[in-house]
Amino acid sequence: MGLSNMDELSFTDSELDNHVRNALKDAIQGDCDFYNQLVAVIHRKEALVTEEVALLVTCLKAMTGAVSCVHIVHHRSLLAAILSMSLWDYGTDVMDALVELLISLASSNGDYVDLCLEMLVMNFMPPPAHSARGLSRKIQVLDRVHSTLEDISNLVPLTPLRLQKIVRDKMPHIYMKEHVIMIYAENILRLESGVMGELVGSTGLVALMDKLIEFDVEISWEDIVQDDFHKDMFDIELEDLENPVDDIVQDGDELTRDALIQRFLSSNLSAQKLDSLMVLIFEYLKSCSEGGRLVQVFETLLQSFQKTTLTAYKSKFAQFIMFYACSLDPDNCGKMFANALIDIYVSGLNPVWRMSAVAYLASYLARAKFIPISFVAAMLERMVSCCFLYCENQDDNINPKAHKLFYAGCQAIMYVLCFRLKQLLVIPRLKSQLLLMRIDDVLKHHLSPLQVCLLSIVEEFLRLVKENGIFSLPETLVEHGLLESERSRIFGGIERLDMFFPFDPCLLRKCDSYIRPNYVYWSMVRSTYYEDEEAEGTSDEDVAEGDNGMNIPDGRSHGEGDSDGDEIDSSLDKMSITPRDSSHKFGGRMRRFTQMPSKIRPSTSPESL
Repeated sequence: MGLSNMDELSFTDSELDNHVRNALKDAIQGDCDFYNQLVAVIHRKEALVTEEVALLVTCLKAMTGAVSCVHIVHHRSLLAAILSMSLWDYGTDVMDALVELLISLASSNGDYVDLCLEMLVMNFMPPPAHSARGLSRKIQVLDRVHSTLEDISNLVPLTPLRLQKIVRDKMPHIYMKEHVIMIYAENILRLESGVMGELVGSTGLVALMDKLIEFDVEISWEDIVQDDFHKDMFDIELEDLENPVDDIVQDGDELTRDALIQRFLSSNLSAQKLDSLMVLIFEYLKSCSEGGRLVQVFETLLQSFQKTTLTAYKSKFAQFIMFYACSLDPDNCGKMFANALIDIYVSGLNPVWRMSAVAYLASYLARAKFIPISFVAAMLERMVSCCFLYCENQDDNINPKAHKLFYAGCQAIMYVLCFRLKQLLVIPRLKSQLLLMRIDDVLKHHLSPLQVCLLSIVEEFLRLVKENGIFSLPETLVEHGLLESERSRIFGGIERLDMFFPFDPCLLRKCDSYIRPNYVYWSMVRSTYYEDEEAEGTSDEDVAEGDNGMNIPDGRSHGEGDSDGDEIDSSLDKMSITPRDSSHKFGGRMRRFTQMPSKIRPSTSPESL
């Protein structure tokens, strides 16, 4: 009997239930006539007319009443037909009948739970042939997917635990289309905020952070940052480059570094996907903050950061998830992040991770506008205390490799002070706290950190020391004028952690609009050099705590579009900005002691160095 004959049959609902039940039993005995017709009805995926839709709905409902007769082996083709159905292909009548069947299947036999969960998770994304669905269809499908997952969870208590692995394993790979990755990520975040969020959501959130690292690693600067660019990289003042990308075309017969960088970013699909994914997470974190859930979510993010981002090789962008989350709740998340980093540096077990942690801490304290200056002082004191205790027990002389943790700490201290020194000095109690930290004792120790740390940072730090008349340190270095010392290269190791400043300006265009309002650019710090005389005697503690001691312009609101003058549209160099060596030997513009020198810090493989 063909399908057309089945269409012509007239059954009441109860009669069809019995026929379906008998067909399932007969198939086990080898009589598959009506069973095959049932499979054909469910398997049909072409555009269905009204009568065919009605027949499909009726068969699905009949199957729901007969799930106790379904056998995972004998009815394999029927199960395959059901589980291959996509909610995106049907109207709401079929959707409702299908999810009722899935709930019945999952609750009837433990063997079907994972199969039903996998089918629902796959419905997070539209089928490839139907990727351009409207918003109304998306809402119809995903509302049913998530409500069904919750219903199954209520009936099968172990569902959240089993769903964790499925959600993680079905995560789209980074080479899939952006809209597919984004809609899957949206569903993970929806799970995180739902009733199963405590178990499934945290796992999904960690999986998303892992995916960010995958994208981050995939983005390489090796194709555009060549050795030719290294000879004068200290002479680029990036925050002055405000020309639109289209205006930066050629310099002589060669494309400028800026044009090459912008061409790379505009054509790099991984960077574009990462940008969109991070913005999605930013918006989710913002909603968590508004809903009073941010601290709970941040704890998951922090654990993920410690396991993946911190241990990744010089992550370029993924860490800005932490920066943005901290900006939403500086008192809790912001301080929790800094304390976790200093704890890793002081008492961690892995030397490379400890060096990475103090690099993150220094960059964070320097760049986070939302961190109170008093807290910056407290973090500095912990770093200085750690370094002081270390060098007190050392009789050795300069040895960059043996004492790399010490040198990493010293460089972090100087880097933070390049950004924050003036703010500390204008508050009497913080100035006293700073002078009692014994920074000069640490930096004058015979381990000679001033001769090991990056020359550009040391030079800027010593300039500030001389200008403000604090500490008893030399005014210049014997090696003044060198691009970088071999000692710095040694203590940084093959990872070049001596050149790692992870919160240097974010290059992802959409992300930048979220980071910018709470971010300290060097131009903001530099501008205060011209105002010292005018500002003298006018600052008090309240003002310093309120505006961080800088004339920082108001940031744009979250999600605001980019402008031609944005730093993000200037250059890839801004990915990592450190104090610039002002030596004349490398050419370029010379504005000694008035601008923070900049340097490309490409997160490339060690071989490229």
